[in-house]
Amino acid sequence: MKSIFSAKICALTIGAALLSQAAFALEAPTGRVILTVSGNITETNSEQGAQFDREMLLALGADQLTTETPWTEGINTFTGPRLAALLNAVGASKDSILSVTALNDYSANVPAQDAYDHNIMLAMDMNGKPMSVRDKGPIFVLYPFAKNPALNNEMIHNRSVWQVKSITVN
Repeated sequence: MKSIFSAKICALTIGAALLSQAAFALEAPTGRVILTVSGNITETNSEQGAQFDREMLLALGADQLTTETPWTEGINTFTGPRLAALLNAVGASKDSILSVTALNDYSANVPAQDAYDHNIMLAMDMNGKPMSVRDKGPIFVLYPFAKNPALNNEMIHNRSVWQVKSITVN
């Protein structure tokens, strides 16, 4: 009787461990959280959704984009992960609408499909230096304006949120 009881407790413990791994599949951030992704996602690492520190975001694959923007002087080289890599990491659908929110609570809706169609960057560095809040950091949703001048329009400008703190996937 005692061994059956012990086996049931062992099975419950293993089941609970597997459930907690499934609920929090992403590693937890070890540094300061700079981005929280929530909503309709399948991969999380906290009760708030998926939280990322700077190193976790860069581990998604730091890429470079050299472009002009309406908000910066001249041509600059930006570095950061692609939005598509983040969406893949959290298990978001390409059919989603992303509500991207800045530190000042400005928010814009960005179709997730834009991440794939336009190779949007989550810029974190400009010209080799981390972007401070004063310089549109820590994260700036950046479309490739130089590669596709048709993106230089009011609708895309409104989607180019800077000082990003969170993304809600709807």
